[in-house]
Amino acid sequence: MTAPSTAPAGRPLVRLRHVTKRFGGFTALDDVSLDVNAGEVVVVIGASGSGKSTLCRTINRLETIESGTIEIDGERLPEEGRDLARLRAEVGMVFQSFNLFPHRTVLDNITLAPVRVRRVPRAQAEARARELLERVGLSDQASKRPTQLSGGQQQRVAIARALAMDPKVMLFDEPTSALDPEMITEVLDVIKDLAASGMTMLVVTHEMGFARSVADRVVFMDEGQVVEDAAPEQFFTAPATERARDFLSKVLSH
Repeated sequence: MTAPSTAPAGRPLVRLRHVTKRFGGFTALDDVSLDVNAGEVVVVIGASGSGKSTLCRTINRLETIESGTIEIDGERLPEEGRDLARLRAEVGMVFQSFNLFPHRTVLDNITLAPVRVRRVPRAQAEARARELLERVGLSDQASKRPTQLSGGQQQRVAIARALAMDPKVMLFDEPTSALDPEMITEVLDVIKDLAASGMTMLVVTHEMGFARSVADRVVFMDEGQVVEDAAPEQFFTAPATERARDFLSKVLSH
């Protein structure tokens, strides 16, 4: 079960308006406006350094912004404080690196945030964690530590951990980029299952086949800006800009 949302299907669950983010003299996001609607899978692609990961990190305020606004389910994301912590809990995030606690068991990794942040009773949190481990195909790994798992298994635990908070939206920041090729499919299959279940997702990825088959919309970024925002078939068969055509000619030729 995901957290109840006030946003009906087709209404923005995540809304960015004129968001700018700088690192010193470098503009990572340049006046970005973007909606992610309830139940929608938005895949963000682009060359390295185009602003994709920064976009993800600003949505749950891992990075502050210079200007603009970000709303989660109709509520503006504050700079800090209790309201920020509450809204951040509505946004699940899966990183390139798995960010699991190495000395805790898989079960502990998944139950820690629900127990401490949402004050879920431990027995209830553990029951939910076991459900999620079964969902990601790891029901027999609960007592192991992350170092005993493969990279693909660790990333699937990270997905289960994010889902344990019952987020309204899931962010994936290149979730397969640290994985060996044979492990990529097992992680993408879990994300595809989430998409089929109606989870609202924003996925930053280099996996073009995944983007084409799973996305409701493809957002192409370049130099901190959203250059194209289109349905997958339209983007991959008839991109509107020269920059997108150049990018696709390089990534689809290999």
